[in-house]
Amino acid sequence: MTTRFDDELAVVTGASGGFGKVIVASLAARGLTVIAIGRRLEELEMVAHDIANVRPCAADIGLDSSIATIAAALDGPVRAIVHAPGLPFAGGVLDAAPGALAEAVNIKAGGFLRLARAADARLAGGARLIGIGGHYGLEPTAYATSASVGNAALIALSRQLSLAYGPRRVTSHVIAPGPADTERLRKVAAPRAEKAGRTVDDVLADMQAESSLGAFTTPEQVAWAVTMLLDPEADAMTGSTLMLDSGRRRGLP
Repeated sequence: MTTRFDDELAVVTGASGGFGKVIVASLAARGLTVIAIGRRLEELEMVAHDIANVRPCAADIGLDSSIATIAAALDGPVRAIVHAPGLPFAGGVLDAAPGALAEAVNIKAGGFLRLARAADARLAGGARLIGIGGHYGLEPTAYATSASVGNAALIALSRQLSLAYGPRRVTSHVIAPGPADTERLRKVAAPRAEKAGRTVDDVLADMQAESSLGAFTTPEQVAWAVTMLLDPEADAMTGSTLMLDSGRRRGLP
């Protein structure tokens, strides 16, 4: 039987993004009221229009001022926070602006910490802190440097949070999806295609072939993992990273 969490909250950053909207819908289906966080109120209102039990909250998770803004929007016990912001594409390691790496860490790791601080006083026993990272945080490439660095920082922070929050029965997790066929991935593929004199679709096909399944990861698969982590059995996974890379990672463990 699927556990419902009526009268409790979930807080989701990046709620209007490709992953975020599907995650919001999956959490709302479990009875949670979802506080949808993003910078653009109009986009959040569209999400709330399409999905019941969603409350928009405009805040820039890259700024410390977002802590107070988000905290003020919470009026009940928080079952889960889900940090799912998108990063702007900054280029590869040979051409990305060095400052882009600091911004990636600020959004991914700093944003996750801000979200945890905002929800801290409301976290219920058994609550989940969930960061949506990515395959490149564990399997770096030369062409997506900010994603690699930002997601690696998120993984390190999540392990620290698992140690700090464990005595309160609050657990911390990272989900690391493989590439998904989204507009953002096309922005990653475009400079590679131009440099090689190929089409973007050709580059995407090569990236898809890197999976042992010949598949991209889907937002629905990521949302499934988020809701699975709500189950009490997921306590044992605290501090760990759940790989949803569709068979891309070559290294051990």
